[in-house]
Amino acid sequence: MYGKILVPVDGSDTALKGLNEAIKLAKTLGSTICLVHIVNEFIFDYSYSPSTYAAGVVDGLRERGQAIIADAAALVRAHGLEPSSVLLESIGGPAADLIVAQAAEGHADLIVMGTHGRRGLRRVALGSDAEQVIRMSTVPVLLVRDERPAAVMVPKAA
Repeated sequence: MYGKILVPVDGSDTALKGLNEAIKLAKTLGSTICLVHIVNEFIFDYSYSPSTYAAGVVDGLRERGQAIIADAAALVRAHGLEPSSVLLESIGGPAADLIVAQAAEGHADLIVMGTHGRRGLRRVALGSDAEQVIRMSTVPVLLVRDERPAAVMVPKAA
């Protein structure tokens, strides 16, 4: 049914919830898991800072991405599964584009990812990679919503 499950990971609690759900599915269905992390390189203005500084920042992002993948892979292995992994790099582009492209290239049958479940103006202002993945993906997408309720603004008493 779902032989290969693609799971984007970014080190957040929300992504962890998605990964845990993917692990449950993989164990039940006998699927494999492919972990994906996206290093989003910022577009640096090299005229104001030395290029060695910018290169150091990008190297740090790559190292952090490798650590995130390593942690996620350790969790998957702790459940008796052997994941594959991919570290992708983008220069300011949407993560959703790379997730969908990797799903196609890696022949994923399902994408499982965590979502913050933002609504209203927060969703409009912050955007939603999960929503974009749903819109663009040619394979099914399972979103695992963060269980914590959204913060509620309480007016101050006068």
